[in-house]
Formats: sequence, structure tokens, C-alpha cells
Amino acid sequence: MTRTDHAAWGFTTSTGLAFTHADIVDAHFDSCAPTYLELLGRVGIRPGWHVLDAGCGGGRFLPPIAGLVGAAGRVSAVDIAVENVELATTRSAALPAPVQVSLGDVTALPFPDNSFDAAWCANTTQYLDDDQLRLALAELRRVVRPGGVVAVKDLDAGTITARPGPPFLFTDFFRAAAPRSGYARQLLRTRDLYRFLREAGLAEVRQHTVLSEHHAPFSPAERLYYGQACARLAAQADQDPDWDPYLQPDDPDNPLNAPDAYICEGNVLATGRA
Repeated sequence: MTRTDHAAWGFTTSTGLAFTHADIVDAHFDSCAPTYLELLGRVGIRPGWHVLDAGCGGGRFLPPIAGLVGAAGRVSAVDIAVENVELATTRSAALPAPVQVSLGDVTALPFPDNSFDAAWCANTTQYLDDDQLRLALAELRRVVRPGGVVAVKDLDAGTITARPGPPFLFTDFFRAAAPRSGYARQLLRTRDLYRFLREAGLAEVRQHTVLSEHHAPFSPAERLYYGQACARLAAQADQDPDWDPYLQPDDPDNPLNAPDAYICEGNVLATGRA
């Protein structure tokens, strides 16, 4: 995983990867929970299945996955950040299905072939360059039984927009950042996921995108996540005056504090069968 350009984006864990700290990840999950849970529901996870959460972070997807597999199923999870593994283990202690959380890398999963009925990999491909993404998908295909499901979900930065303000402010930022930032480039690659799944040899590949739309007045989680996230982008925006209002989340002139404020992002789910 490429870490060299992540410090400026902020919210890193011990891995050095941006936007992986539990505080900001939890705020993002809480802001987008209806969209996230809708996309998880599209995977088709069944009671009694053994499901892998690959790149589980702090474990916010573990409760709904455990709810889907039930007491007859089980969940395994891996993450590369020690603190995320510890947090996810704590959070999974009283779930309706047994959960085992381990330290591990999605490009070299610590499981035998055909171990799972399904694999779920959410908000993780944004940290992988193209070659690493191919390795990860090969690993997911390897550990999922024939006929099982591989599901990959991530944010598509090309869909982010906010009002009031210039309509292409976010798109132009990510396009300008992409040549020098692998992270920005990978956040713009998300709607190509279906092509990578097909290249990995998965069958019945499907892709679906859902907009997560947020209108003022924002919830505390929305204010926390989008206020801080937009401030980090503004700090990198090469002194573009259109970004200046976002620098201070509590500034009354911040567009996110306008009475008719709006922000949205698209989340993409690509699925295939092993």
C-alpha cells in the first residue's frame, strides 16, 4: 500500500494511511449508514454463512454482517492496523455470531483456499494501486469457495459535490491532485471496479452506485465528518480562494453551515462469484 502521499490528507493510523483513524471512520459510517447498509444488503449474505470482512477497520460493519449470518454462521475479519484489530475485537464481543478478528493484509490473506461463503471488502481499495488491487482480488477469489460471493464497496470521489458553491469544486480538486497523489487517483478509479473483478476471473459481475445525500441541518456525525474532511481538502487546494470558506468547520461562512447546505458522495458496490 502506498503511504507516501497520505500525511497531508490526515486522520492516519499507525499504518500511515489517510482517513483510517477510528474517530473519522466512525463519523463517516454514521453519516452514510443507510447507504452502507443498503449496499451490504445487496450482497446476498445468508444465515449460516462464513463471511470475511477484508479490511475491517474498527469493525463497524461487523454487527450487520453478524446479524445477517446469525448464530449458525460466523465472521472472520482482518485489518493491517493493530489498533483497528483491537477495537474491532472489542466491538465484536457480544454479537449474535462468533467473530474472529486478525491482523492481516488484503493482498496476502492468512486463510486457506475456499474458506468463506462470501467476502466483503469495504472502503479499502482506495488504498491500493492497480497492481495491489489485482493481488487483493486474486486473494479474495482464492479464499471464497466456488459459487461464493466477492463484494467490494468504495467511495467514488468523482461524485462528491456540495452546495452552495462551485458545482465542480470537488471534481476539479481530485482531478488536479490525481497526477501527484496515488490516493486521489485511486478514489477516482472506483467505478472501474467491475472491470478489475472481471479481470480477476470472477463471474456474474455486477456494479451498483448509490448516492449518499446530506441536507442541512446536518447531524452531529455529518457535521464532524464533512466539516473536517472538507477542511483537509481545503488545506491542500493550492490557495484556491473557492476552498477558503471550508478551512474552518465552525465558520458561519462555511458553505456546510448554510441553511440550505447540501453535500453528497457516491458509493459503489461491485460483486462477482468465484
